[in-house]
Amino acid sequence: MYDIHFDKPLWVHFIGIGGISMSGLAEILLDRHFTVTGSDAKTSPLTEHLESLGIKVFVPQSRQNIQDGVELCVYTAAISEDNEEFQEVKRRGIPMMTRADLLGRIMQNYATAINVAGTHGKTTTTSMIGEILMEAAKDPTITVGGMMKDIGGNLRVGQSDIFLAEACEYTNSFHSFFPSIAVILNVEADHLDFFKDINEIRDSFKTFIERLPEDGLVVINKDIPHYEYFLEDLGGRKIITFGHGDADYTANFISYDHYARPSFTLFEHGEDRGKVTLSVTGEHNIYNSLSAIAVARYLGISFEDIKEALHRFSGTDRRFQRKGKINGFTIIDDYAHHPQEIAATIAAAQKYPHRKLWIVFQPHTYSRTKALMEDFAGALAQADEIILADIYAAREKNTVGISSDDLRKLMLSQNTNVYYIPDFPSIEKYILEHVKEGDLLITMGAGNIVDVGEDLLSLEGAEREE
Repeated sequence: MYDIHFDKPLWVHFIGIGGISMSGLAEILLDRHFTVTGSDAKTSPLTEHLESLGIKVFVPQSRQNIQDGVELCVYTAAISEDNEEFQEVKRRGIPMMTRADLLGRIMQNYATAINVAGTHGKTTTTSMIGEILMEAAKDPTITVGGMMKDIGGNLRVGQSDIFLAEACEYTNSFHSFFPSIAVILNVEADHLDFFKDINEIRDSFKTFIERLPEDGLVVINKDIPHYEYFLEDLGGRKIITFGHGDADYTANFISYDHYARPSFTLFEHGEDRGKVTLSVTGEHNIYNSLSAIAVARYLGISFEDIKEALHRFSGTDRRFQRKGKINGFTIIDDYAHHPQEIAATIAAAQKYPHRKLWIVFQPHTYSRTKALMEDFAGALAQADEIILADIYAAREKNTVGISSDDLRKLMLSQNTNVYYIPDFPSIEKYILEHVKEGDLLITMGAGNIVDVGEDLLSLEGAEREE
C-alpha cells in the first residue's frame, strides 16, 4: 500500500473531490504542501471552497483531467470502474487508493489518532471530543461526518500531533485506519446490505480494535451486550469503560431542563467529580459525553475545560436540530435512521415541551428497512402521530420488494395513528392541515426528508431558529 508522509509531499488527484470527507482530506494535504487537484460531476459549495484555497477542481469528470505529473489518485466508493478518469489512471499505471485508505495513511502522521466508532452517535461524540480538545488549546486536526458549528464545517486543520476522526464500519472501511485511541460507542445490527448478521458486525468491530498498537487505548461502552468479547487477547492495550454500573465513567443523579437537556453528576472510577450540564438533548448524549470525558481525561485535560466545552457544545446539524416554528408548532430535524437512534430521539422528544409528538420518517435503504422492520415499528410507535414517506433508496434498488406501506401495516397493531404519504408536497399539505399549535414535529431520516421542514419554514409567517 502506498504510504503518505507529510515530509514528502506528492501530487494527489481526487476523483469525487466534492464529497464531505474527500474535500476534508484534500484540504489536509494542501495544508501540508501537497499538490492537490480533483474532479466532480458538478460544482457545489464544497468544490467552490476548495477552489478558493487554490485547488484546481475539474467539472465534469473526464480522462483529460488526469495530467502529467499526478503521482497518486484517490477515489470514493461511488466511483465505478467505467469512470473515464478511473480508467485513465489505470491505463497510465498511476498508484490508486480509496478514500478510507488515504484517511488511514494520513492519521499515521500523528502521534495521537483518535477514532470514534459505533453504529450511531459517531458524529456527535467526535464533535464533543473536538470541542474539548479546542477548549484545552490542543489544536487538533478534526474530520467529522457532519457540520460542526464551532469549526464552521466538517474539518479543522490543526498543527498539533492530535488527529480526530469518525470511524465507519460500513464495508469495513475502518479496517484501513491506524488509531492509537479507539472509542466504541455501541454495536448494533445495521448495514445489512453488506454484513451478514450481528455476529459479523461484532467481528468487524473486534478486528478494528485489534488494529490498535500495543500501547493503544480502547474506550468502550460497558453496556454493549457481551462487551468482554471485544477485549479478549488485547495484550498490553489499555481499557477504559463508560456506561452504567461499575464502569470507569458513570453518570448519576440525572435531571433534565425544560428542553430535555440533561445534567448529571460525573463519577470517575467511583469518585464524585461534580456536575456536568449538557446543551444537547436526550439520555443517549449523556453516554456519548462520558466517552468523550474518558478520552479527555486520558489525555490529561482538566475537568474545568471538559465541563466548559460540553456545556458550550450545542450539537451538529441534523442532530435534534431546532429549525423553527410555523402555525405555532415547532419543527425539529434529526438524522436518526436506525431503530436505536429513533428510540433515543423520541425518548428525548418526550421530555421536550409539546402537546402532540409528530414524526415524519423517511426510511433509508430497502435492505435496512426490510431487515429491521419490526424494530422500526416498535420504535416509531412511541410517537403520537407518524407519517411515513417513501423509502430513500440511496445506493440501492428495490430488489426486496418492500415499501413504507409495509411498515405502516406492521405498525397498526401498536399505533393506529400512522399514515403512508409517498411524496413531500402531499406530506407538507397534510401537516399544515393537521398539526396544531403546541405540537412538536420531527422530520427524521438520513435522506432528504429535511426538505419537508425547509419547505414549511419558507412559508409566510414561519419563524426560523437563529
